[in-house]
Formats: sequence, structure tokens, C-alpha cells
Amino acid sequence: MAEHFETDAVIIGAGPCGIFSVFELGLLDIRCHVIDILDRAGGQCAELYPEKPIYDIPALPIVTGAELTQRLLEQAKPFKAEFHYNQMVTELAKQPDGRFLVKTDGELSFLSKIVVVAAGGGSFQPKKPPIPGIEAYEAKSVYYSVKKMETFRGRDVLIVGGGDSALDWTLNLQPLAKSLTLLHRRDEFRAAPDSVNKMRELVAAGKMQLKIGQVTGLKGENGVLSAATVKGGDGSVFDVTTNAMLPFFGLTMKLGPVAEWGLNLHENLVKVDTEKFETSTPGIFAVGDINSYPGKVKLILSGFHEAALMAQEAFHHINPGQRLVFQYTTSSTNLQKKLGVV
Repeated sequence: MAEHFETDAVIIGAGPCGIFSVFELGLLDIRCHVIDILDRAGGQCAELYPEKPIYDIPALPIVTGAELTQRLLEQAKPFKAEFHYNQMVTELAKQPDGRFLVKTDGELSFLSKIVVVAAGGGSFQPKKPPIPGIEAYEAKSVYYSVKKMETFRGRDVLIVGGGDSALDWTLNLQPLAKSLTLLHRRDEFRAAPDSVNKMRELVAAGKMQLKIGQVTGLKGENGVLSAATVKGGDGSVFDVTTNAMLPFFGLTMKLGPVAEWGLNLHENLVKVDTEKFETSTPGIFAVGDINSYPGKVKLILSGFHEAALMAQEAFHHINPGQRLVFQYTTSSTNLQKKLGVV
């Protein structure tokens, strides 16, 4: 069922710059909804290098991508933004009343006074496995993300992959599925050890199966799977019964639908000014790696600066004619109350 929201701001992208935008806008009483194609916050930090040290965040000599994400979420928590994961924005259009209609592929829609594009280098999109004829099954029985867990209730689920996403969804979907099989090309995993241990406990208890091998073909009719043909690690060939397959083969970065939103692009980046970080469309802003301007430096700290200036202009766009009194969090009792520290 489609869901509709009305809000002050929609932020497209839940990476560091998107999350910090929640904080900066929240200080100015601007309510936010955040949309991301991934199943968690953090963007590149969380997905590409969650455990890799970052050395150039002010006051944090060493911090991992995962830790930075958690710190930013904690900082933004007082402003109670709503996060919508596993959603790709497919439509962005200005309405007659000046607001923006934002739609996603997960049947969510938003009417928002401003939009902040914080999509990094574009949207992360799944890498498709090289299986002949897989396109015929996509969206019916082959899924590259989990938008609604109930979709898999009572089904024979096959999850393919050995990373965090594969293991996380193995653990989350196992209680709902009629049967669940995890398939990986080897009996070693790149996921968190705790998740791997829990998966092996489920296998030992007979609550799911673990198979070693690679999918070489699919069987079914009219887009509905009945089985996946697997070449085992020992060279054997066998079928795994399934009517819902989830291949987690990693992600690739593409500009995606951003290119179709009518914004002024330069070399697949969104051009902005350096006073407001506004795009060619008033009310639509861009911060972080997705934007372009003279002297641009692609650093997280640069994106934080951009978010701060963007929020000032966003306030004026949402509240035309209203005076904005600049305040410091160190000395403003009003801001400290919003942050819950007094």
C-alpha cells in the first residue's frame, strides 16, 4: 500500500552529509525525512569501508566509517527524522504550490518544501549475477533488496552471497520463510563473526541449510522461480528449491535517476553556488560528493560545511520574509534545549 508524507525537507541520501543535514536543519526547526537506496545509514562509509580508518575528520584522529555513522546518527537523534531505507527516488517534480513531489520505487511519496540531494557519487545499485535469463524473474521472484520482509513470509528463500547483507537477511528472514538456504561459493564469509556464528547455529539446529557453490541457471515459468541450478564446490550439480531468490553480489555506484530530475549537471555532478549550495532549481539543494562548484574538494568535512550553509538558505526558502537570528550551540539556551542538553 502506498504511503504519503508531508514534510519540510526530504533528504536524498543517508550518508554522512545527509545525516549532518538533518542536524543542521533540525537546529532551525526544519522537519526531515531521509531516503536511501541502501538498507542502513552511512552511504559509502558504511557500505564500502565500515571498518577502514578515516583520518581527516576534525577532532577525531581515527574513526571508522561505521563509528562515524553512529556518531552522526546520535548527534541528529534529537530531531527525530524519519529514515526510509531500501528506497530509490524515481521522481522529483515541482508542484503548482511550490512544493516538491518526491516518489520512490517502494511506493512512498512525499510533498516537501525543500529537497536536499546528498546522494554521494550517485545511487548504489546492485551488481547482478551473470545468470542467463535472470531478468525474466526480477521483481517477481528474484530480488536485489528487501523492501518489505512480509514479501518472503511462507516462501522457499534462497540467499546468495557471503557478506554482511547476505548474513543479516539470512538471520532476519529465517523466522518468516517456509525454508531458507544460504548459498556461497566457499565456506568462508566476509560478514560479522557474530552473524556467521548465529547462522551456523541455525544450520546445526536444522532450521536452515547452508550450501557451497554457485548458481548457474534458473528454473520456473512466467517469472516465478521453482528452483535454482547450482554447481557445487566439488563439481557436482544440483537444484535448490526456491520461489524467492536474493542475490547479494555487492553494489556499484551510478548516477541513476538523478540525471532525469532536470537539474543542471556537469560531468554527472550537480552544479551549485557556494553561498547557498542551491541547484539550478530554487528549493533543491545539493551537498557532498554529488555537487560541483569551482574549487570543490571531495572530503566529508567539506560536505559538513556545505550542509551548514545550505540550512541557512533552506530556512529562508521555507519561511520567506522571516528573520533568522544566527545562534551558537555553545551559548544558545534555545538550541541546547532542542538538543536535550539543558
